[in-house]
Amino acid sequence: MDVDSSMVPETDHDPAVQNHVAAAPAPAATEGEQLAEPPSSGGGSLAQPPVQQQPAPVSVPQSPVVGPRLAPTYSVVNAILEKKEDGPGPRCGHTLTAVAAVGEEGTPGYIGPRLILFGGATALEGNSAASGTPSSAGNAGIRLAGATADVHCYDVLTNKWSRITPFGEPPTPRAAHVATAVGTMVVIQGGIGPAGLSAEDLHVLDLTQQWPRWHRVSVQGPGPGPRYGHVMALVGQRYLMAIGGNDGKRPLADVWALDTAAKPYEWRKLEPEGEGPPPCMYATASARSDGLLLLCGGRDANSVPLSSAYGLAKHRDGRWEWAIAPGVSPSPRYQHAAVFVNARLHVSGGALGGGRMVEDSSSIAVLDTAAGVWCDTKSVVTSPRTGRYSADAAGGDAAVELTRRCRHAAAAVGDLIFIYGGLRGGVLLDDLLVAEDLAAAETTAAASHAAAAAAASNVQAGRLPGRYGFVDDRTRQTMPEAAADGSVVLGNPVAPAMNGDIYTDISTENAMLLGPRRTAKGVEYLVEASAAEAEAISAALAAAKARQENGEVELPDRDRGAEATPSGKQTSSLFKPDSAGSNNITPGGVRLHHRAVVVAAETGGALGGMVRQLSIDQFENEGRRVSYGTPESATAARKLLDRQMSINSVPKKVIAHLLKPRGWKPPVRRQFFLDCNEIADLCDSAERIFSSEPSVLQLRAPIKIFGDLHGQFGDLMRLFDEYGAPSTAGDIAYIDYLFLGDYVDRGQHSLETITLLLALKVEYPNNVHLIRGNHEAADINALFGFRIECIERMGERDGIWTWHRINKLFNWLPLAALIEKKIICMHGGIGRSINHVEQIENIQRPIPMEAGSIVLMDLLWSDPTENDSVEGLRPNARGPGLVTFGPDRVMEFCNNNDLQLIVRAHECVMDGFERFAQGHLITLFSATNYCGTANNAGAILVLGRDLVVVPKLIHPLPPAISSPETSPERHIEDTWMQELNANRPPTPTRGRPPVTNDRGSLAWM
Repeated sequence: MDVDSSMVPETDHDPAVQNHVAAAPAPAATEGEQLAEPPSSGGGSLAQPPVQQQPAPVSVPQSPVVGPRLAPTYSVVNAILEKKEDGPGPRCGHTLTAVAAVGEEGTPGYIGPRLILFGGATALEGNSAASGTPSSAGNAGIRLAGATADVHCYDVLTNKWSRITPFGEPPTPRAAHVATAVGTMVVIQGGIGPAGLSAEDLHVLDLTQQWPRWHRVSVQGPGPGPRYGHVMALVGQRYLMAIGGNDGKRPLADVWALDTAAKPYEWRKLEPEGEGPPPCMYATASARSDGLLLLCGGRDANSVPLSSAYGLAKHRDGRWEWAIAPGVSPSPRYQHAAVFVNARLHVSGGALGGGRMVEDSSSIAVLDTAAGVWCDTKSVVTSPRTGRYSADAAGGDAAVELTRRCRHAAAAVGDLIFIYGGLRGGVLLDDLLVAEDLAAAETTAAASHAAAAAAASNVQAGRLPGRYGFVDDRTRQTMPEAAADGSVVLGNPVAPAMNGDIYTDISTENAMLLGPRRTAKGVEYLVEASAAEAEAISAALAAAKARQENGEVELPDRDRGAEATPSGKQTSSLFKPDSAGSNNITPGGVRLHHRAVVVAAETGGALGGMVRQLSIDQFENEGRRVSYGTPESATAARKLLDRQMSINSVPKKVIAHLLKPRGWKPPVRRQFFLDCNEIADLCDSAERIFSSEPSVLQLRAPIKIFGDLHGQFGDLMRLFDEYGAPSTAGDIAYIDYLFLGDYVDRGQHSLETITLLLALKVEYPNNVHLIRGNHEAADINALFGFRIECIERMGERDGIWTWHRINKLFNWLPLAALIEKKIICMHGGIGRSINHVEQIENIQRPIPMEAGSIVLMDLLWSDPTENDSVEGLRPNARGPGLVTFGPDRVMEFCNNNDLQLIVRAHECVMDGFERFAQGHLITLFSATNYCGTANNAGAILVLGRDLVVVPKLIHPLPPAISSPETSPERHIEDTWMQELNANRPPTPTRGRPPVTNDRGSLAWM
């Protein structure tokens, strides 16, 4: 077939080879770059791949293995095809992406783990007998054609291929593109097709629902631009990274990052520190679960294949840094595939140039980042191996021949590594290969025993490290016992579905994440698996070090931890079904996610701090609660003349002025930006909405829940910045917001806090929900700062009027919220008097605090007892007539009302959240470093559609570098709060006796 010169992109000048694009019948297209491969015997004809073989059983050694596990061998999977078109067929230059299970296995709507294959070239054009090195630009070689945009799905559990046709506008046909998973979404970018380079748009295939749908992500500003042969990965479950490739003119080495948690989305070009890879294309990259991206191989600007590997990581201060990976790679390569399983990067196939491919045992390699060594199928690699393939060199292992290929794609599901398609000797392949990482399987079993032992002794074992990469504080967890129905048990998050707009959201928070934790190879063993693996490795490192010719292998440091599996997803065992996991099946209903999301205190840099996940069971401060510090009529002082804004415009003004999650700074001038008339308009609008709502709100998941804010507006903006903001540019379209009271007092920006929340309520009345706290009362906030702030920032006359008007509004606030009829949210607790939700529903509003019944006092003022061992009712140190309630009261209330969880605020707790009554009650506090002295973290709870509760934390910021001399405004701002806290000092940390002169019970408020 002749080449249509009109289809050749003018900008595509790869220095390694001459680019050609062969026109093909629709929908055929071409990749656009010629691959220098030896011509097939059939000239330009397409040779058929061999018939699929029966899968070879995965061999399991009978004796224990000492030292690093060698690279596994692959076998062919005989997948099921109901119709011929269900199979992807022969192709190369495609992508294969693993997507986690959706829902609970055994429940309606459950979808198992899948492999999603997209695009690629399905034909070859222009074979010739010419041969030569790929640096000879005029050589003909092999060209790819028939580029597609079709989507095929392989169901891991049923071993079945199917072709899917998503709704929406698909990407253009392409090959040499990149794809990565964000939860149950597949993000696709770049590549080259029949018209040349594909646009740089981000396309998302949303697999959350039963019917897949294409979306296009709206990204602002400049980005990586059109390119092909590059790499992309999701780092730290947050940053979408695009690196290198070819822009049609030359290989590149640039690094781009898109923060999926920050809107509006925009690409940012990074300048990482350290020695990074040279400009190259056709490398591979995969992200380890702790936030380390590993890039290996590639082809440089001189068409030389590369063997080096580089790690890219983000420090807590915002810096990104490259580091050279340890060990000796068995062979240079490009157009290969790589994927992480636990701490092991599995590399397969690849080209060497000049028509040669990586051969012998080096065609399969593993970089073990826990041990810092490369392994192939034979041994730990101590020197490069570049010999050509032969049966003798491969030890007679025919499986090595299976991986002798290039331009294929790989993905991992649990411990299984899958490979599909590719190119070998001028023949397009259509086989599906699988291998099992036995190191992961073995260490998982070992970890289960270690976890059980740790649970029995309640001892936290030490972690073992990787050779390089992030070192985080995450701690061990133990496998939970199966809990009875109605209890809060550990689970995995499934967040809300997308809103269906063409401009979609790719935040990991909004993507369906991992499936149930039933297999013994799940995420619950991340830390234990890496530790057990490192211990098994350590015995063999001495021998490997003696053989190492190019440097010393660093032994594991037992004070640091190697990260393990990137997924912990519900995995299929095609060859080894895991029945033992059935004993750990968790019941349906509300579940607390086993890890909390934490933003480091040293947040900095353009992209913010890296998000970490810590085991909930190991929060060192859980159980430490911190408690703190011991009207008149007026008329409007201003004439309502020359008002230039309507009532409806005030909320928009407030939102435009204050909702700046990343850019808000405390005002230099303390004077508030609204006058009392505008605040009156805002209160009137909000009051009409509150008066129409019931005393107990009936809400639906998904929803975010916030605890006490106490005028710490900066913390509210940080939480919005890190975990999504309630705006059209944020996530308000598909997740609700619930605030549990105590919006004012103590902090320095109560006016900003309450006016923004009221404006959001008016703007999004069905999505933003506020309930009342004990500080939403005039007799309380007259003492603890809000009245003083109104007077200081608005003048005495207007300030007092504003304070009265807002407190009048507070009397209309709803008193509790019921989510999915399973979770009740309130500010204080159930005290001695509340036995049924109907008691709260029967409270008539508006109601001032002094007119309230004992039910209202219990609802807003009561606390849980000190710990689960203290049952019944006890006096509350907050003041006479107030009580604390024990875990028996919690269980009784939940049983009476068919509830599974109580979420309440009201008390400062050191980690921002604290469990009580065996997890049936959670205390939530969102303000950090309360009163400037507690040094506590702040938290929110994110409740997914499946009622999985995920705590998300921020830590206190370090003190600002300023002084009264250099910052007089700050000095003035702080003065009145310092005086207030001096008059009503904090009480001791929960559990310690109060000091003798604690100025009375008001200190507890």
